[in-house]
Amino acid sequence: MAVAKPWRAPPNASLVTSITSLLQTLNPQNSNISSLPLNQFSSYLNPELVIQVIKNQDNPFHALFFFNWACNPQPNTNNYCHTRSCYVAITDVLLSHSLFSTAFSLLHHSREVSDYIIARFIKAFGDRGDIRGAIHWFHYVKSFERGRCLCSYNSILGVLVRANRTNLAKAFYDQLVKEGVVVPDVYTYTTMIRGFCKMGMVECAQKVFDEMKCDPNSVTYNTMINAFCKKGDMASATRILHQMIESKKCVPDVVTYTTLIDGYSKKGESHEAMKYMMEMAKHGCDPNVLTYNALIEGLCLSGKVDEGKRMMTRMRLSGLRDDIVTHTSILKGFCIVGKSDEAFKHIKEMVSLGMNPDVKSYGIIVNECCKIRKPEEAISLLREMRARGIKPSVSSFNAVFRVLVGMGRLQDAILLLKQMPEFGCSPNFLSYSEVVCGLCKVKGRMLEVEELVRDMLRNGYKLDATMYSCLLRGYCEDGNEQMALQTVHDMISDNFVVSLDTFSKFVSVLFAKGYNKEVEMVHEEMISRCPVPEPDAEAYKMALLSTVDSYLRSAE
Repeated sequence: MAVAKPWRAPPNASLVTSITSLLQTLNPQNSNISSLPLNQFSSYLNPELVIQVIKNQDNPFHALFFFNWACNPQPNTNNYCHTRSCYVAITDVLLSHSLFSTAFSLLHHSREVSDYIIARFIKAFGDRGDIRGAIHWFHYVKSFERGRCLCSYNSILGVLVRANRTNLAKAFYDQLVKEGVVVPDVYTYTTMIRGFCKMGMVECAQKVFDEMKCDPNSVTYNTMINAFCKKGDMASATRILHQMIESKKCVPDVVTYTTLIDGYSKKGESHEAMKYMMEMAKHGCDPNVLTYNALIEGLCLSGKVDEGKRMMTRMRLSGLRDDIVTHTSILKGFCIVGKSDEAFKHIKEMVSLGMNPDVKSYGIIVNECCKIRKPEEAISLLREMRARGIKPSVSSFNAVFRVLVGMGRLQDAILLLKQMPEFGCSPNFLSYSEVVCGLCKVKGRMLEVEELVRDMLRNGYKLDATMYSCLLRGYCEDGNEQMALQTVHDMISDNFVVSLDTFSKFVSVLFAKGYNKEVEMVHEEMISRCPVPEPDAEAYKMALLSTVDSYLRSAE
C-alpha cells in the first residue's frame, strides 16, 4: 500500500495561490468546518505570507477563517504569531465588506484595539458617507485613549474634508489644538489646509500654514500653491514656491511646476509659464504630459497656436505622447485666431491618426460653425458624433438653435429640437426658450409655440418671465386677445413681473379691440399683487398707471 507523501509546494507554484485555492473549497460560515486541510501550510507561515493571503481573498469569511487558523496553527514549528500588520490587514478586509461588528469583536477579543486601528474604522464609515458613524467611532477611541488619538483625529479630519464639511473639521481641529494632549503633525495641518483650499477659503488655509509647528511637506506646499493658482494670485503662489525652496526640506517636483505653469497659462501669461518650464529643466525635473498640456493650452488661449503646435512637437520628441487634451487646445487656438478651416482640418486629422475626439473637441468645432453662421456644418458634426457613439452636449444644440433662429430658419430649429432624443440628448429649458421665443416673433406661429410649450411642461420645465413675455408679445402680434389676457393672468399667478414695455404693447392691442374693462381689471390685479421689491415697486406702479391713463385719454 502506497504511503501518502507530505504536501510540498510545487517548485514554481505560489503558496498564496495554493492556500487561496484550498480556501475556496471550504465553507467558512459552516460552524463544523475543519481547519485540518490548512495544517499542511503551517511550516510556511510568516507575517508577509499571512498578509498576502488575506488580501488575496474575495470572500471576507475565507480571509477571517484563515486568519483565525493562523492564530494557532497545528503544528506551529516556527512559533508563528500575528503582528500588528496582520491585524491591520484583516481589519481592512472586513471593513471593506462593511463587517464592522465582526472586525471590532476580533480586535477587542485580541486586545488589539488602538488609535491606529480605530482610525481605519473612522475612514471606512466616512467612505460609505456615514459621517455620524465616523464621529461615533472617533468619540469612542478618544475616551478609550484619553485623548491621545492623533491618528483618529487625522482620520476624522480627512473624512470631514472629503465630505465638504470643512467648518465641522475646523471645530475638531480647534478642539485638538485647545486640548493640547497630542501635537498636530504635518498630516493634520495639510488636511485642514486642503479643506480650506477646497472651499476657496485660502486666507484660512494660509493662517493654518503660518501656524504650523512642524515642517510642511511637498503635499502641503503644493496644496497652497494650487489654491493660489486657482484664485489667480500668482504672486502668492510664487511666494510659497520660494518658501519651499528656502526651507531646503522639500524640493519642487513636477506637480509644483505643472501647477504654476497651469496657473500662469490660464491667466494668459505664457511668457511666465515658459520661464518655469525652463526652470524645471534647469533643476532636472522632467515635465510630464500634464505639464506640456498646461503650457500648450496657455499658448493657444493667447492666440499663439503655432507656438502651441511647436510645443506639441517638442513634447513628442521628449518621448511623451500627445493626447486628446493636447489636440483640444490646438482646436481652441485655431478658433480663437479665426482659422476655422484649420480647425476643421485638424479634427479630421485627429480621426485619421486613430485618435477619438471627445464631446469637448467636437463642441469647440460646433460652436465655431455657429459663430461663422454655418449651421449645416454644425448639424453634420452632431450627426458624426452620433455615428461615433458620442453623446453631444445640450450646449452644442443650443448654439445651433441660436444661429438657426437668428437666420430665420425656424422650421429647421423645430425639427432639430424634436430630433434631439435621437442623438441621446434631451432638450433643456434654454433649448425650448431659444426656439419658442424665436417663433413668437413671427406672426401666425403661435399654435406651434403652444405645442412646444406643452412638450416643455411634460419634460418638467416651467415658464420663466422671459418666455411669458415672448408668449404675450406673440399673442398680441397675432391679435389673440383672449390668450394674451390668459398669459398675463398666468404671469401674475406665478409671481412674475410684466415688463413695462410688454405691458404697453398688451394695453395698446386690447384697447384697440375695446377690452377697456379687462385692461383695467388686469391693471388693478398687477397693482395689488406686484412682486417688484421696494423701492422700485412704487415707480413701477406709477408707470403702469401712466400707461393705462394715456390709452384711456386717447380713447376719449
